Amino acid sequence: MTSEVLTLDEMYAADRYAAAHGTPSFALMEQAGLSVANEICKRWTPRPCAVLCGPGNNGGDGFVVAHHLNARGWDVWVESLADVASLKGDAALMARRWSGETIALDGSDRVAELFVDALFGAGLSRPLEGAARRLALNSPADKHRIVAIDVPSGIHGDTARAFDGVAFHAALTVTFFRKKPAHLLLPAREFCGEVVVADIGIPDAALDEIKPTLFENGPALWRYPWPKAAGHKYARGHCVVVSGPAHATGAARLAARGALRVGAGLVSVASPPDAVPVNAAALTAIMVKPFAGAAGLADLLKDKRFNAVVIGPGCGVGRATKDLVAAALESGASVVLDADALTSFQDEPQALIGLLHENAVLTPHQGEFKRIFPKTLAASRNKAEAARAAAAAAGCTVLLKGADTVISSPGGRAAINSNAPAALATAGSGDVLAGFIGGLMAQGLEAFDAAAMAAWLHGEAANMFGTGLIAEDLPEQLPAVLRALEDND
Repeated sequence: MTSEVLTLDEMYAADRYAAAHGTPSFALMEQAGLSVANEICKRWTPRPCAVLCGPGNNGGDGFVVAHHLNARGWDVWVESLADVASLKGDAALMARRWSGETIALDGSDRVAELFVDALFGAGLSRPLEGAARRLALNSPADKHRIVAIDVPSGIHGDTARAFDGVAFHAALTVTFFRKKPAHLLLPAREFCGEVVVADIGIPDAALDEIKPTLFENGPALWRYPWPKAAGHKYARGHCVVVSGPAHATGAARLAARGALRVGAGLVSVASPPDAVPVNAAALTAIMVKPFAGAAGLADLLKDKRFNAVVIGPGCGVGRATKDLVAAALESGASVVLDADALTSFQDEPQALIGLLHENAVLTPHQGEFKRIFPKTLAASRNKAEAARAAAAAAGCTVLLKGADTVISSPGGRAAINSNAPAALATAGSGDVLAGFIGGLMAQGLEAFDAAAMAAWLHGEAANMFGTGLIAEDLPEQLPAVLRALEDND
């Protein structure tokens, strides 16, 4: 299955495409409910089960789940939020087919050991109320025995938020055809538990008509630039990482190590005069190139063999860093701007935007993002939309960091990175990520591909290392990640 992520409108378009090409909506509902029942039976043995059904198609799916669990010998009943007689369309059809017990939601004294949340789907447009709200508020304690259909009730599929913070918490969420933003973006992702995407008969050809532009990040989106037998180090580019002063050189060395490990043929640390001895003493395969001020960096980068630059980690915040950023961006090299290279422009973000070009990547965390794009997050429905708006405004790729990192090109193609563990919240991990991006751009990758690949490799390295991770471990874990990637390529 490919990695497209569909908005609600795109998912509705996929449903319409299926209907127009011979798969009626009631058949999709039947297959959806059967898929949920199958996933339940893979994980739980038969036990008392309450299926909580809402007034729409999500509730219709729930009636199908109840029918199939009952046929497999489960003790199952339906608790309905709506009067069954008021149901319409396919939901009414599936409710009529259900021959088991139906009672009012939250009106039973029966004790369930598993709950199926079929109350509301991803298109819910208001906060939960009444019995549904009470159950949602109690759900965190019971989430290990809650299965959600499509999304946990209370979550909006596009915004990836609950309307007032109240939604069901689930151990398992079964969705259909493709994931939605809520399955990948925070805070909704934390409500979903394990997410399974079920094939319910919508043709993949629907994607050709929809033309989605949002994806879950992974190797399906890009290809690592494997070395060629006749290749040499000069063919794999030369990445320059700009160091800070003598007391703040570590961040640049972390980035440089990342650039070298990710495959750049050569890596140099451009070092202010006072930092040359510090960097030279700490580096071996990575070279040290002295420079003095913005003019010195500009002069260094006149050598077009230096085809990628990472600037920001440890550089310091202020006028001097602004000037260095301008020199890097005017050099014609691909440029990764991180940390201090962004914060230095917090008082005049438009000055930075005026310098940027399509071969640049910005790597802000949320605080840095707000400094450069001060109103964008608040004006956006979700993080992916904010990253897209920022990339369009900047005219370059933006990687908005976090547990749900989003990478967007200026043309609107975006990817959500979903493999980053909590262990990445450690000092210096962002510096290594910047180095990964710079090292990949040095090898000729376009900005979006380099940023997306680097984010995924970064997460995989952290996952593979496990507990106790520090930033220095990330480059050293990368060879194992690349070997695994090569085995599956």
